[in-house]
Order: sequence, then C-alpha cells, then structure tokens
Amino acid sequence: MRFAFAGRCSTEDQQDPESSRAWQLTRATALVAPQGGEIVTEYFDAGLSRSVPWKRRPQGGMLLSALKDPHRGFDAVVIGEPHRAFYGNQFGNTFPLFVHYGVSLWVPEVGGPIDPDNEAHDVIMSVFAGMSKGERTRIKVRVRTSMGAQTKLEGRFLGGRPPYGYLIVPLGPHPNPAKAAEGKMLKGLVPDPVAAEVVRRIFREFLSGLGLFVIAEGLTRDGIPCPSAHDPARNPHRTGIAWSKSAVRVILTNPRYTGHQVWNKQRKDEILLDTNDVSMGHVGVMRWNPADQWIFSDDPVHTPLVDQETFTAAQELLAARGRGPQENKGRRSRNHYIFRGP
Repeated sequence: MRFAFAGRCSTEDQQDPESSRAWQLTRATALVAPQGGEIVTEYFDAGLSRSVPWKRRPQGGMLLSALKDPHRGFDAVVIGEPHRAFYGNQFGNTFPLFVHYGVSLWVPEVGGPIDPDNEAHDVIMSVFAGMSKGERTRIKVRVRTSMGAQTKLEGRFLGGRPPYGYLIVPLGPHPNPAKAAEGKMLKGLVPDPVAAEVVRRIFREFLSGLGLFVIAEGLTRDGIPCPSAHDPARNPHRTGIAWSKSAVRVILTNPRYTGHQVWNKQRKDEILLDTNDVSMGHVGVMRWNPADQWIFSDDPVHTPLVDQETFTAAQELLAARGRGPQENKGRRSRNHYIFRGP
C-alpha cells in the first residue's frame, strides 16, 4: 500500500520542527512497514497550534483536498501521533471525509487502520482528541498562573515593548537554569534619560489644568518626538509625525510609571471563526481586561517616573473630565437634517 504521512508540530513544542517531524515519521513508518506499506508523500504542518482545524492547516488542507482526487497517488494515510493530529472535535469533523472517499486512516494507538464501524476505535480517537484539548488547556492555565505569580511576587518583566519613558536592560542571568545556559538574561526597566522627563512633564501639565489635546500640541510644537518617532525600530507601522491625544492618555493611564510591574491588562479570547460552520474552529482576539483584573507587583521593582499620589490624582482628574450623563447631548450641527433622531 502507498501511504501519505500526516503530521504537525506546533509553536508550543520545545523541540525543533525537523526533530518533531523525524520522530513522528519514524513512528508512522514502524506501523505500516511490517504490512508492506510505503510512505510516498508527506503533509507536515510546522508552527501551528493543535487547535487549528485540518481545513485551515496549509498541509492538512492540501491533504483533505487530495482525498477527492482518484489519482491522488496514495491509498491510505498514516499519522504518527494522534495528540498532534487531532484536537477537541476535529476527529469527528475530519474522519467522515476519509470514509467518504474510501481512504483508510492508520494510527499507531489502534495498531492499524481505524474501522468506522468499530465503536472502540471511535472512542479511542475521541479520547485522544479530548486529551489533546485538555493538555493545551492545562498548559495555558499553568503558564498564566506562573506569569501572574512572577509579576506579583517577583515583579518580573515578562516581555513586550517597554513603556515610553523606559528602556529595557539586562539585569543578570535568567533564573531558569536551562535558559541561563543558553545565555538568556533576566531583563528589567530603567528610565530613558530623554523620554522620562517628557512623561513627568505630561503629568505636571495635565494636573495643572491643561487638556490632552493642548498637551499633545505643545509637545509637537516643542519638537519632542512622539513615542513612535522616539523608538521607530519598535514602531515601524506608525508614521511618528506628531503627538496625539490618545498617546498622551495612554501615558497618563499607565500604572507602570509608579514603579510597579503590571500584567494581565489584556487577554486573548478564542472566538468562532464562522458561527455558521463550527468546524472552522476558533481564532484568537486580544481584548482589554477590566482594571480590577490587572496584576500588580507587591513592591516597586523599577525606578518610578511619578509618585503614587501624582498618578492617583491624574486618574481622578481623567474620570472627572469624562463624559457624564448630563454632557451626553449629542454633537451639535449647524445644519438641520429632517431624518435626524431626537
């Protein structure tokens, strides 16, 4: 029999894609070779999460399309590891296509081809797919819990762009021995000699009564580069022409200027790609968390640019200037529109 090998290596794996492909292919070959089988083609996806369904995987999608072709060049498909091939309900959404086109699916855990009429085979594959989903969920919970503890108890900088006004510097060897052996360093924030004073100026001017737009205009007029122009290498998607009102607001609302490390300001939600076709799976969407869900370090861990009293006063002033119910009267217009609502 001629076989197509199907495999996947995700971004979550700690081994390189070539090593992952090699051991999965070796396992698949060990299953079909004693039966006179030969692997004649491969469909291996690298760098994809297991949660991505087959039809959205480049190689997996090509394999599903090849099933329809009577001249496909292979008689059956073999996978090396069901945990990496199927996730959640993917087996139930994918295997019927193999049955429909008469292509058998071989799995090491079954010891050969999956029998569509064998209830035990269906249960085994469903269990492996469920275990795969559970494993990914456990990893996410473990990582998020660990990052929260590292922020709160250690005040560790967990990556990302530094806030305007700070620079990232190495603080010493990474506390993880394996990463330290690779030369990776623990990093932290130190004040930017130029931008730190701009941050302090923004807080002073705002608390003196100036509005966000006036502050932004003043910074631009004085020739002070806006955050994207100050660090263009980290902001290649922005023009950096001038300061904006939103840039000033972001600075005024960032609690890291008080010296505390902050994490969990955003989260990644997984939502259905197509509500009319659940088999298309989910996509990740970044959303803001409420402020009461942010995690702060217990103690200051880097040099503050403003004290806590100044920051709190700025938040209270921002809230007081916010649009209240009595101010929500709509936008005035010099023209009268007959279809305009009340």
